[in-house]
Amino acid sequence: MSEDINILVHTREETGKNVNRRIRSRGDIPAVLYGAERDTVPIVVERTKIQEAFRHGASENTIFLLKRAESDQQRHARIREMQIDPVTREIQHIDFQRVLMDQTIRVFVPIETIGTPTGVKDEGGVLDNVTREVEVECLPGVIPEKIEVDVSALAIGDNLAASALSLPDGVELLEDLDRVIVSVSYPDRIEEAEEEAEDLLEAAPEEPELIGRHREEDGDEQESED
Repeated sequence: MSEDINILVHTREETGKNVNRRIRSRGDIPAVLYGAERDTVPIVVERTKIQEAFRHGASENTIFLLKRAESDQQRHARIREMQIDPVTREIQHIDFQRVLMDQTIRVFVPIETIGTPTGVKDEGGVLDNVTREVEVECLPGVIPEKIEVDVSALAIGDNLAASALSLPDGVELLEDLDRVIVSVSYPDRIEEAEEEAEDLLEAAPEEPELIGRHREEDGDEQESED
């Protein structure tokens, strides 16, 4: 389960590209805090604190406790989006979404396979991770870090659907129960699927990479400052 990570933040009065550049040049990260039907607040986060949090296992589902340096105010929040520089891989901007600990939220949780399928070990098949994450609904305090699925018994031609997933108490699966999570196939079928996927990819300009999910369920919107 995810745990609170305390992060000290500073409010900022000025916004805009030039201000954000100055913030980054001194080693901090410009950010915003939004959601819960309250105003969007521009803030500043220490880069070293966020980097330390991720080194210790933080993820986009981690619940942060943001504490304002200028007051005794604090607010639970999670990262909804991060802009990453495509060259330096440094965080350029963070969007935090306020979280109410007594209200359920929808999150995507990664799938982790356990074991080696019989179809891979004894029949020369290939394990295909068809679905790498699933959407669930739960209280913020019980968000699972991952959902494990045992694939040891799968032979070539077998698959496991979402209905086979075992979820912790208080966590509800929002996926179609027939959705395939993993399957074991002959190698040539996997290669054909990968080639078809590569053919669909198009070259894109080198822009800041966005990590996280857009605010589909939240009504707050704002202009990009970066």
